[in-house]
Amino acid sequence: MIQELVELGERLRNKETNDKTIHDALKEETVSIDCVIDKNGNFLEFMPFEKVRTSAEAITAKKGKARLLLDKPEEVLGFWDESAKIGIDKKDKIKKAAEKKHELFVEKLLSYQGIMEIGPVLSFYKSNQKNGVEKAFQEFPRNVQEKERNGNIAFRIKGESCRIHEQPAIIQAIISRYESRQKETAGNKYCSICGKKDYPVEDIPHGMIKRVPNGQSSGCALVSYNEDAFESYGLIGNDNSSICTHCAKAYVESLNWLMQNGRPVADEKGKEHFIYSNRKKISSDTAMVFWTRQDSSVEELDLLDNPDDEEVKKLLDAVYSGDKKYLGIKPDLFYALSLSGAAARIAVRDWIETTVQQVRINLAKWFSDIGVIADSKMLYPALYQMAKSCDNQKASNDQIAGRTGTILWRSAIANVPIPLWILSSVLGRIKAEQGAVTSARASLIKLFLNRNPQKGGYVYMEKHDSKNQETAYLFGSIFAVLESIQWYALGETNASVRERFFSSACTTPGLAFGRLMNLSQKHLSKIKGEKPGLAVVLDRELQGLCAKIEGPTLPVTFRLEEQGAFALGYYHQKNKKYSDDKNKETDNE
Repeated sequence: MIQELVELGERLRNKETNDKTIHDALKEETVSIDCVIDKNGNFLEFMPFEKVRTSAEAITAKKGKARLLLDKPEEVLGFWDESAKIGIDKKDKIKKAAEKKHELFVEKLLSYQGIMEIGPVLSFYKSNQKNGVEKAFQEFPRNVQEKERNGNIAFRIKGESCRIHEQPAIIQAIISRYESRQKETAGNKYCSICGKKDYPVEDIPHGMIKRVPNGQSSGCALVSYNEDAFESYGLIGNDNSSICTHCAKAYVESLNWLMQNGRPVADEKGKEHFIYSNRKKISSDTAMVFWTRQDSSVEELDLLDNPDDEEVKKLLDAVYSGDKKYLGIKPDLFYALSLSGAAARIAVRDWIETTVQQVRINLAKWFSDIGVIADSKMLYPALYQMAKSCDNQKASNDQIAGRTGTILWRSAIANVPIPLWILSSVLGRIKAEQGAVTSARASLIKLFLNRNPQKGGYVYMEKHDSKNQETAYLFGSIFAVLESIQWYALGETNASVRERFFSSACTTPGLAFGRLMNLSQKHLSKIKGEKPGLAVVLDRELQGLCAKIEGPTLPVTFRLEEQGAFALGYYHQKNKKYSDDKNKETDNE
């Protein structure tokens, strides 16, 4: 997994080299305040602006270190808010911390004093302090609003467009120093990713990945050793991973790109929102990122979030017709990674490696397996709807949806079965909600049954299947008819057949259906006195289903798989009745 992320990082760098210098010594940072000075180091003004990205010195593990020419107000000016309403002891602690950070910043600057371009900034701090740093310290709270003071400050010479830290001589000096240090510390350790010893394997943090769901705002680490218990063989910290500095930086850059890549789009009302290109959200704590080796577009993945009937039909037609143009002649590798934040770390939930061609084929199979008829129309629920259907809709636990969604994502992409516990969860919710078999739940049950290795080759359809002779499925259909008979006899009631008997009927049919059949005969007698023709139709429908059941006795219990077939049979029969009634209304018109 990390090897493929490193390879992606290399490709991303190659794309960017035409526009800017890309190197391990550099990192993209944001800047939102320019400290404008003249060539003699005199402070002129602060210029706040909207954040922009800039290439600056890369600093791993910021504590105890300083970045050259670009940093926060504490580092650049030693600034801290004296007006803050806090205790004296705390103020003193904050002041000392700011002074220490500022000292490190100036020390870093002095270490590069041989570079001519840094001369004005050295004057600002040393030979021209009164009109330089001291004046800037006084003017900072006056010129920069409190809400803008958390941004990075960069230096700019009056009249010049390029910031000092962006000048080629500065960039080259940073790179040269970094490469010299790398050569000195390279040693004889081979990297476990690239297999080389060109770069050192060091006990330093690899870097933080931002925007990880449920993670820290400062970022999360994929590889980290912060306790002795995580170490072994006498190795210290990140020496245990044996990942060189170059590969570490590459995989961190890749993950940050995957988590953030996208574009802003405007909706119909003109309101702008961000659309991610390589990321799918399942829940508040779980996301999937994906990419391909040859940058192929896999737009069909959007159908998992917003299944459009026409687009799904195009996908099914193209795949099942073997459209070479659509499937592609030369396969492209596809990778997907499911992850969550776990405090300061990343929890990897899943890793998938396949081809783009196979993903399209598997997606077509997915939609075939989950499609159901709802209100006389074909329906393909979104993946997140299916994931949430296993939980209480009124008090949803997003964490449960995240775990379920991760498994459904793999099932969709890799065409694999889903575990029995998901069926157990969705059936548990149906029973708890007194037989509420929603379209999403029916789709999830249908998916499980169609991918169950013990199903015996039978394929469950999207609508009622009169050829299905499975006992549990037939009993589910019978239960729907019994519910319908009660409704025609009594109308709306406080406790319907479904609410009172669904759980026992799908679990222990031998106990429930004897009583249900007795009730149905009383209900049919009532209907017969009011609408004889309707009573005949309902009785005929009930008897037709009962005649298909094999065996002289009712089954005592249903296994979980059979309970799923019962729920699906119930759902199909209910929708069949709706379609039949709608067709009758159309004929009457």
